[in-house]
Parts: sequence; C-alpha cells; structure tokens
Amino acid sequence: MRTQDFDFYLPDSLIAQHPAKQRSASRLLHLNGNTGQLNDKRFIELPDFLTAGDLLVFNDTRVIKARLFGAKSTGGAAELLVERVLDEHYVLAHIRASRAPKVGARLKLADAFEAEIIERDDDLFRVKFLSATPVLDLLEQYGALPLPPYISHAAEAEDEKRYQTIYAKHAGAVAAPTAGLHFDENMLKKLKVKGIHIAYITLHVGAGTFQPVRVDNIAEHKMHSEIYHISAETIAMIESTKSKGGKIIAVGTTSLRALESAAQTEKIKSGHGETNIFITPGFTFKIVDKLLTNFHLPKSTLLMLVSAFAGFESIKNAYAHAVKQQYRFFSYGDAMLIEKAD
Repeated sequence: MRTQDFDFYLPDSLIAQHPAKQRSASRLLHLNGNTGQLNDKRFIELPDFLTAGDLLVFNDTRVIKARLFGAKSTGGAAELLVERVLDEHYVLAHIRASRAPKVGARLKLADAFEAEIIERDDDLFRVKFLSATPVLDLLEQYGALPLPPYISHAAEAEDEKRYQTIYAKHAGAVAAPTAGLHFDENMLKKLKVKGIHIAYITLHVGAGTFQPVRVDNIAEHKMHSEIYHISAETIAMIESTKSKGGKIIAVGTTSLRALESAAQTEKIKSGHGETNIFITPGFTFKIVDKLLTNFHLPKSTLLMLVSAFAGFESIKNAYAHAVKQQYRFFSYGDAMLIEKAD
C-alpha cells in the first residue's frame, strides 16, 4: 500500500488544542469493523459496549518533562528532547540547533548543568548528563512537558495535569497514551461495578510516534523502537479472560502494540521487551478484540494500525464521518471504540 492511501482532509479547526472540561466529557465514535456500522455516542456510554468479564488493558506510563532548552559551548541555541532515558545519567535524545553538535561537544542546559554528546545514531544522540543528580530528577526540575507538535501553545499548568492519565505510574514516556486521558475515577468505578476487569502494561511512548512516514511504499518505512513491560499478573488475567470467553480491550494503540508484540512468539510472554512492530493492513491480531483510541494523523503509522484492525475502507469511512460530524482530533480530542474486523 502507499502512504498516500492513508491521507484525508482535516480542517485545522478540528485539531483539539485543549482538553475537554472534564476528562470523560468527550464524544465516542463506535465502529463495528465487520459491518462498518458507525454509532455517535458519548464517552460516558463506554460501559454499554462492554460485558462483565471483559478485560481493559491500560498503559500506565508517566509522561516526563522531556524538553530542555540551552546552548552549545559555541554559544548557539539548542533544544534537547529526550527520546528515552537509558539510566540515571544517559539518555537518547533529539537535538535541534543551527548545526548539529559533534561527538564530544557539550551543551549547557537550563543554565543549570552540562551534557556531553557521546555518539550519534541517525537522528538520535546518546547524551550524558554531567551531574550527580539522576536524569529523571533533573528533567522534573528543569524540563518542560513535551506537548505534541500539532498543539500550538507552550505547556501550561492545565497541560501538566491533563496531558497525564490519572493512573500514570512509571516515568519514561515523552508522549501521553492519549486514549487513557478520557478516564476519570468515576468511569473506572462504573467499569468495576459492571464486572469489567482492569490490567496494566507499561510502554514508554517515544517522540517517534509523531514521526511522519517519508516513503511512498509503506513496506519501506522504518518504525521507531519503544520499550515495554508486561507483568505475569497481566498475562494471567489475559489468559483467564480468553478462556472464559471475555474480550480483551486495549486502551490505546500503545497497549495494543505491547500486547501484540509480546504475542509474536508461540505464547504471549511477560517481562521487558523492545518493539518496533509496524502494524499495517494484513496483520494478524492474536490478543486484542477491541481498541479504544483517539483519532490519528493523516498518513501516520497509527492510522495504518487502526486500518489493519478495523479494515481499510471502514476506517476511511469512519474518518470521513468524524470530520463531517466535527469530532475533535488527536491527543486532546474525542475517542473511537473499534470492534476488530474478523
């Protein structure tokens, strides 16, 4: 398939710049991948589409303040965006400057500490923070929340609260698992009362999630890599749900990618992993039955993923419907609940 196949017209006015007043106040577009039928609903109606014994799988990653501003030793301005925290002193990062820094060069960040360029790998730099203070603590103190490129304002106090799920636990993501942003405590309570089970995985979302597909033939695209962890407890809950006829609902494409990556072997495995899985039409899903997700960028890998899950034509029609009905798009936008096409 061609990248152009996944393009669609989206007015700028439909790109949500701020979250809804309440987390669960968004709209919900329900799509049956087998029939293509669409239903315009509200997110608070989500429990109506689930059955006692079903399992929701959330991504409990926490967004870090991954953006740092500073200067090169030569005096030129530089901006560092952490892609991945490697350990207490090393990170992989994107660096924006008038000229890319060379190996051995130093940056002064936030006018507070220095960092040294250790090596370069394509678009990423391996960087050492030259401070006794651990990386995560430095980022929390001096960093800025890395809002997506399609959000036009700088991070504000509202964003620091709302661009984070209420169950965020493990720090390491540079972008939020946005399907989870719709959930509040009241919704989680409603789900539990109905007998819906909840499990967690951790996948630290990288900035590569916003990376455009730059090739015409999608088979030639090189997918970015992300790390994930799935506990033995979550695996046991998945197996129990499946054995009793329940459905597995991935909350977000990140949860789906972690689960389907772990299932690429004969049996789904717990533990840590690294995935660069590129899910496109024709992919065979082994674990996930339903997907709760937001609306995705034109020509993006995530749009290709949902097209694989629901069917290319079904997604094409659903997105045209969403634009016509003026759904809000992207991270702060509305949600879709997709039933997998058989």
